[in-house]
Amino acid sequence: MILGYTQGMQVERISDTYHHITFSDGDEVFLIGTAHVSQDSVAEVAETIDRENPDRICVELDATRLSNKTKKQSWEETDIRKVFREGKGFLLLANTALASFQRKLGAQTGAKPGDELLGAIRIAEEKGIPVSLCDREIQTTFRRAWAKSSLWNKCKLLSTLISAAFSNEEISPEELEELKKQETLEGMLNEVAKELPSIKEVLIDERDIYLATKIYNAPGHKKVAVIGAGHTRGVISTFEKLESNAELKSTEELDTVPKSSGWGKAIGYIIPALIVVLLVVGIAMNGWDQGLRTFLYWVLVNAGGTLIASIAAAAHPINALCCAATAPFFALNPVLGVGMLGGILEATFRKPKVKDFEMLNDDALKLSGWYRNRILHCLLVFFLSSLGSILGTFVAFPLLISRL
Repeated sequence: MILGYTQGMQVERISDTYHHITFSDGDEVFLIGTAHVSQDSVAEVAETIDRENPDRICVELDATRLSNKTKKQSWEETDIRKVFREGKGFLLLANTALASFQRKLGAQTGAKPGDELLGAIRIAEEKGIPVSLCDREIQTTFRRAWAKSSLWNKCKLLSTLISAAFSNEEISPEELEELKKQETLEGMLNEVAKELPSIKEVLIDERDIYLATKIYNAPGHKKVAVIGAGHTRGVISTFEKLESNAELKSTEELDTVPKSSGWGKAIGYIIPALIVVLLVVGIAMNGWDQGLRTFLYWVLVNAGGTLIASIAAAAHPINALCCAATAPFFALNPVLGVGMLGGILEATFRKPKVKDFEMLNDDALKLSGWYRNRILHCLLVFFLSSLGSILGTFVAFPLLISRL
C-alpha cells in the first residue's frame, strides 16, 4: 500500500513492521521494524536480506552494544569501582535493570535480545555486505536522559525499570507481535510521554532523528535497515524532513551530553546549606550545649537511616559502619555521595569474580540474585545506602526545626 509522496520520496507500507522507501534520487531503503525479543523478527530480517540482496545493511546498534553482545570479556574487564568513582552508578543500575527486563522477555519468547540485529550482521558477513551501526552510543543516550530528567523523573524511571525486571507477568509471542503494531505502539509512547516526557524525548524522539540521519547518509543505493518497531514512524517522518531539507538537530548535537541545569546544581547546594543554617541558628539561639545536641540529632538520624539501609542491602559490616559514619558529612557536600563510597568499599571488600560477570544477566532477574552476585550487590549497596541517607536528610529537617 502506497502511503504517499514527499518531495519525490515514496513510502510503500508492506505490513505494520515493513516499509519500502524510495527517495527522490532513486535510492531505496527496506525498513524493518522489529521487536528485539521476537523469533518472527529474526526470520523476517533474514528473509528480507536474502530476497532483496542489498548493497548495505544498517542496524540499530552502536559499537559498545555490539561489543557487549559479541565479546564476553568486555563485561569481565569492567572496573566496578571506576564506575562509582565516575558517578555512573545510577546509569549502570538503570542499564542493568533494562537489560534484565529484555532478557526476561527473551526467555519467554525463545529469542535473545537483539538476535535479529546480530542475525543481520552475521548474514552481512557471510554475503560480504558492508554494515553500518546507526544508533547513538548507549552511554550517551542514558547520560542525556539522566541530565534532562528531574529528580522525581529519575526516581520514576528507576522504579519502573526495577519493577519491570522483577515482574512475574508473562507475555506470549502473540502479544509481543501485537506490540509491534503502529496503533499499539503509539498508545504506549503517548503514555510514556505523559509520565516521563524527557525520557521519551531522549530514548525515542532523538534516536528517531539519529537513526534516520545515519541510515539516510549511509553509503549504498539499496539498503536494508533493521530498527525497533517503536522508531518506525519517527524514522520515516525524519526521512521526509531530510528529503525536503528541513532543519533538524545534527547527530553531532545529539551526541553531546548537556550540562546540568543551574537549578539542578543549586538544589544540590541549597539543601546542605539549609541544614548548616539550621545548625548555626540552633547554636546562636540556644547556646553551644543545645546547638551540639541539635547537631547530634542530625548525625544520629542521617547515620541511622544510612546504617539501616546498608544493613538491608547486606553490606559488608565494615562498609555499613563506614557509610553510617560518613553519611552526615557527605550529605553536606553536593560533590560527594555516601552511595559512591558504599559501592567502592563493597567492591573492595567483596571483589567481583569472573562467575559474577558470567551470571550477571541471569542473576538480575531475581531479587536473591542481587544479593548473591557481587556486581549486582555493589549496585544494591550503592542504591540503598544513597536512599537511606536521602531519607535521613528529609526526616532530620523537621527535627532540626523543632529544636530551634
